[in-house]
Amino acid sequence: MKLTTQIIGFLGLIIILSSFKSSNTRTEKSASYNIVQIDSILSDSIFIDSTSTAYIPYLENAHASYYHDKFNGRKTASGEKFDNNLYTAAHKTLKFGTKVKVTNTVNGESVIVTVNDRGPFVKGREIDLSKKAFMEIAKFKLRGYLIVNLEVLEEPLEN
Repeated sequence: MKLTTQIIGFLGLIIILSSFKSSNTRTEKSASYNIVQIDSILSDSIFIDSTSTAYIPYLENAHASYYHDKFNGRKTASGEKFDNNLYTAAHKTLKFGTKVKVTNTVNGESVIVTVNDRGPFVKGREIDLSKKAFMEIAKFKLRGYLIVNLEVLEEPLEN
């Protein structure tokens, strides 16, 4: 009798555990969407408002550095003359002319820069800012880089 009770208890436990797994799987399946965009309306009837001013961060906790003064007057990859007193930046992949909001994660200070060069070419760095832009959000220069969040505000139509 005792063995029969243990077997029934074990089978009951297996049934209970398997029901948790199947209900969990059902939840995951119901949460997934098959999204196809057609004229700003998704097949799941979710409307995409392209006029929204809320921006999704392009990158969070990125390392930003700044240009050395020796680069003043040199030509950038876009062909413009570099000026450390302007609000410009170098990025490896963003189009020239892209407006990026750069926010210091420590103090919340932010600045808007325009991408006009390629770089940085230091491993682990995401963006090089002009010295003016860097100092405006750094307030106190403790080191040559900051941890920042990047938000793409505006991309040029062609480049």
